[in-house]
Amino acid sequence: MEQMTVTAKIQISVDTDSKVLLDETMSVYSAACNYVSAYVFCTHDLKQFSLNKTLYSVLREKFGLKSQMAQSVFKTVIARYKTILENQKEWIRPSFKKPQYDLVWNRDYSLTRNCFSVNTLNGRVKLPYFAEGMSKYFDHTLYKFGTAKLVNKHGKYFLHIPVTYDIEESSISDICNVVGIDRGINFIVATYDSKHKTGFVSGKAIKQKRAHYSKLRKELQMCQTPSARRRIKAIGQRENRWMQDVNHQVSKALVESNPKHTLFVLEDLSGVRNATERVRTKDRYVAVSWSFYDLEQKLTYKAKQNQSAVIKVNPRYTSQCCPVCGHIEKANRNKKIHLFTCKNCGYKSNDDRIGAMNLYRMGINYLEDSQVPDTVTAE
Repeated sequence: MEQMTVTAKIQISVDTDSKVLLDETMSVYSAACNYVSAYVFCTHDLKQFSLNKTLYSVLREKFGLKSQMAQSVFKTVIARYKTILENQKEWIRPSFKKPQYDLVWNRDYSLTRNCFSVNTLNGRVKLPYFAEGMSKYFDHTLYKFGTAKLVNKHGKYFLHIPVTYDIEESSISDICNVVGIDRGINFIVATYDSKHKTGFVSGKAIKQKRAHYSKLRKELQMCQTPSARRRIKAIGQRENRWMQDVNHQVSKALVESNPKHTLFVLEDLSGVRNATERVRTKDRYVAVSWSFYDLEQKLTYKAKQNQSAVIKVNPRYTSQCCPVCGHIEKANRNKKIHLFTCKNCGYKSNDDRIGAMNLYRMGINYLEDSQVPDTVTAE
């Protein structure tokens, strides 16, 4: 068995009195995070023991935080700095602009029969929740809660709770189906599986909607007013939520339409942003902002839940190689009409389908290589 963690986003019901307590606690918690963040930026000290020794009494007296809240502040700031250092490789001071509050399970929050009990600066409050679609996670014989984050979005309050549970491990020997998945813009995904069936998910509607958002942003940027800037921010968040929902639907459909122990083969698109230098300027926005990575993440964890696996392979020549005869030539592919025609054997097909077929073949090769026993060379 292996463990897997997902985030359950549970909406809680808040009355007027509870809202005041939660808002005050979240605001003070964020202010304390900014105070510790400024200290860490000056000292480069990321050790909780020394931060606690220096700043604990300040957080208790100046901000009125309880003991557990003060410790959570240190953990929150340290985690944010470590993420920045890992991604940016330099010391950048994070700013905690939005009110937030990290809650430790069974200390800052707990679950009773019909509500969550949440700790605030002025005692605990009991908050009913909306369990639709989330009730399965409340079985603590199967699921374990971690440190949650209290979030206020558009006047609605949510608990983002990491939930850990056990799943059965799958091995390479269990794989019974291989699916090559070519990701693109005209087709979000093109697939080719072990039954030699091909599937497409069109990206036409997505291109049109994202073009609408892009045009609207340009018009608002020309206004240069505070209300226009607020509108731009709201539109960006709405577009991101919509695109994430699309990726959820696509990844869910891919997993549910294939049996357990399926191997999904994706191109490794780590350098896709650098490749946009060769794309025409007017097409660069679409290429660089397409959410390939988000789809990859969602497919990876959904596949794991279904005892399946995802691997990434080198994307070189996947759209130029003939899956029938193996001939590789750039002229094989006509990007303008999305047609692949092999200059050697004459095989014709959609260029995205060709990519999926080659990824499928690479998945088969991966399985064969994995099952070859290690050989010992005699001296």
